[in-house]
Amino acid sequence: MLEYIDSHAHYDDEQFDSDRDEVLHRVHEGGVRYIVNMGCNLERSRLSVEYAEKYPFVYAAVGIHPEDVEGTPENYLEQLKNWADNPKVVAIGEIGLDYHYEGYNADLQKRIFEEQLDLADRLGLPVVIHSRDATGDTMDILRSRGKVRGVMHCFSGSAETARQVLDLGMNISFTGVLTFKNARKALEALAVVPLERLMLETDCPYMAPEPNRGKRCDSGMIVHIINKIAEVKGVTPEAVAKQTMENTLRLFDRIK
Repeated sequence: MLEYIDSHAHYDDEQFDSDRDEVLHRVHEGGVRYIVNMGCNLERSRLSVEYAEKYPFVYAAVGIHPEDVEGTPENYLEQLKNWADNPKVVAIGEIGLDYHYEGYNADLQKRIFEEQLDLADRLGLPVVIHSRDATGDTMDILRSRGKVRGVMHCFSGSAETARQVLDLGMNISFTGVLTFKNARKALEALAVVPLERLMLETDCPYMAPEPNRGKRCDSGMIVHIINKIAEVKGVTPEAVAKQTMENTLRLFDRIK
């Protein structure tokens, strides 16, 4: 049985309210050794920490997602820091920029993003970066900081952007998008990312891979992503699972 890590999940989402405990135990027994549940705002960060304390195989990241920056209280960094003192919090995330929907506040997003990058630096924690339709500003902010310890999650950029992310010292993770019929851009980016810099994620309950596209995603579906990476890289699924687990444990070094 393959063993692997889902480095980015959202089990706090309401889609899991009816069977969260059942799903988590099922995927863990099916080979998912660890799961990292992401924070997107203060309430969802709190829930991530709660799940990490409840389930031995679940860890948490805490942070403010760019779509959730409006209404962020002035003391939000203090709250994030308090949660990050918990040894089961492995990263600040997910944080970044998102200009996809009309009405976004770019200045506020950039301020909150940079403040959280500073917090991660102070705490010695890696970051989980979200970037959608904001590649230029995201990369400008990251490049201004030199090397960045973290992962660009749900990567949707070009092969050239992937090279730039790698040059910053970051890892890259892909979702089930790799398995879609229109995944040419993602597959071109995957081709330039060394196996030693890849991580696995579902972003569940979103982004379910084929043949489950359109359904609720869970961590057990990573096997389809592993198989696609193995096909592109010309290695075995076992090699992909083993190397990505090593990569994830190296970055999220609080996972024990």
